[in-house]
Amino acid sequence: MAEFSERRVHQQIRNFERAMDGFEADQPFSRYLTTFFKLNKQMGSSDRKATSRLCYNYFRLGTAASQLSQQRRLVLAEFLCEHESPLVALFEPSYSDKIQQPLKDKIAFLESEGVFNLNDLFPFTDHISDEIDMVQFLESQLIQPYLYIRVKRGKTKVVCAILDNNQIPYSMIGDQTIALNNGTSLQRFDVLDGMIEVQDLSSQRTLDYMDPAEKESWWDACAASGGKSLLLMDDCPTVNLLVSDVRMSILRNLDERFDRAGIKHYRKKILDLTKDTFAILGSERFDGVLLDAPCTGSGTWGRTPEMIRQFRAAKIGEFNALQKNIASNVVGHVKVGKPLIYITCSIFKAENEDVVNYIVDNFGFEIERMDYLKGYEEKADSMFVARLIKR
Repeated sequence: MAEFSERRVHQQIRNFERAMDGFEADQPFSRYLTTFFKLNKQMGSSDRKATSRLCYNYFRLGTAASQLSQQRRLVLAEFLCEHESPLVALFEPSYSDKIQQPLKDKIAFLESEGVFNLNDLFPFTDHISDEIDMVQFLESQLIQPYLYIRVKRGKTKVVCAILDNNQIPYSMIGDQTIALNNGTSLQRFDVLDGMIEVQDLSSQRTLDYMDPAEKESWWDACAASGGKSLLLMDDCPTVNLLVSDVRMSILRNLDERFDRAGIKHYRKKILDLTKDTFAILGSERFDGVLLDAPCTGSGTWGRTPEMIRQFRAAKIGEFNALQKNIASNVVGHVKVGKPLIYITCSIFKAENEDVVNYIVDNFGFEIERMDYLKGYEEKADSMFVARLIKR
């Protein structure tokens, strides 16, 4: 690697320590870091970039090597997550000749040294579904996911030309999906508004389970910012869509996103799905219902690795109870012979297979398809999706 300044490395460590000391885990780390940088205007772009990298790499270590000091853990994290690192060169020069090896080899080396155990990284492995490849998933937590965008139908050539003209590296994943390096800034390209949506690869692939038909009625019950509805409407623009969520502020964000995408015709309602929905929806039934349920988000922690240390296992049971409650209030609005699409971004069995079995056992549904979308194989989020048919 290029020569480095020892003084510079120590300054980067001090910036890292200051950032970590001020984080109280009451908000996403990305939001906290934005505020931290605003309060520390003396930090230049290279300082901000280094601080962000060090913090996120440190979080990626999860609860592994907890017996070591913070600085020593940071060096291990840099060794595992990077292909070159001034910290490793300064504090563990004997590791420098191995830092460019494949991740599996680096993990094996540290385990042989007795300073790291991959199984200690993620303390909730007992709750992970048997459908998940445990080793591959744990290794993925040490890798920065890609930034994925979905291109509006018919706009792929235009979008690719803009990326090419601005020398932005990318990879095509299918006809409408583009993978970019995480941290790629697209905000400066106003011309892309309405042509792309930032949406993870696995989230995009949930469309394969919807299969809407012309002029059908669909309800996106936990619509949030409308990502799944955008997929649905891009695939079948004549769908009669109802979107709902628990707060108007959430639906306002959805309105803005729909407006950018050119979607004008849809209904929206404020609905608390933990309560009887018939009071507001009456006996209305739909040709398809999307239930993208509130969940732990454990399949997305590769993007928010701070969650590994913040999360408590008791929350899994709480989400399971919430998901069953919501499902029980939604299922009555599915027409006979039509689908309920149950989705989470979790890898925990209690939030996925267990909830699906509850719906099947209690409300007259059959499983048509049920899968984990294993984003950990493709530097993406991991999700669960089930297509259930009302009988």
